[in-house]
Amino acid sequence: MSQLRSRHATHPGARRADNEDRCVDRPDLGLWAVADGAGGHDAGEVAAGMIADALEAIPPGLDAQAMLTEVRARIDEVHAALLAECARRGPDVTIASTAVILVVRGTHYACLWAGDSRAYRYAGGVLEQISRDHSLVQELVDAGQIAPEAAEAHPNANVITRAIGASDAEGALLDKITDEVRPGERYLLCSDGLTKAVPEAEIAALLGAGGDAAAALVAAALARQARDNVTAVVVDVAG
Repeated sequence: MSQLRSRHATHPGARRADNEDRCVDRPDLGLWAVADGAGGHDAGEVAAGMIADALEAIPPGLDAQAMLTEVRARIDEVHAALLAECARRGPDVTIASTAVILVVRGTHYACLWAGDSRAYRYAGGVLEQISRDHSLVQELVDAGQIAPEAAEAHPNANVITRAIGASDAEGALLDKITDEVRPGERYLLCSDGLTKAVPEAEIAALLGAGGDAAAALVAAALARQARDNVTAVVVDVAG
């Protein structure tokens, strides 16, 4: 059975007054998440807050399958509630949020996500992105129309193609990947305010430095004048 420790940090960023990011840091449940709200003050923060509250309310003691079923059901409920609230407020209203969720049970993890908040695994000095962005630039990269290194500077880098509460979402809201967890690994969940400000090489170096990497990552983003809200959750797997 893996022993899990975690830390989190969040900040409005260098240029924003409001923080529309929310995170879940529940090692007692084996559950962590980052939600990055979209739609402006009183909209994005509502969406991200609803996601975090729904996940925080999951009861303890669930096995892996029951936990995944509960996560999907609660996210579906939030999605439906956000669609209803958008309809109530009128046309052209956006109340949505990305979400990236990590569940660990025993020697395996499941990562579920919608949007461009990311999950990384750091092991043996190597940083690996385990989620895959639901974004316009990722689709362009997949189609061979732009190089991966050009994605962050693309004029449409902020356009996401899936989110909780977005009216054009079809089928399963959350993609999923599963794998083993091993002692010594670190997992990072983060909003795009981090990845758009801090290069992956620096993210890897800070994760490899030990200590409170979540705080160090947010500080690095602020040092680079992060334009967006910044949130990081770091989960350590002990022996």
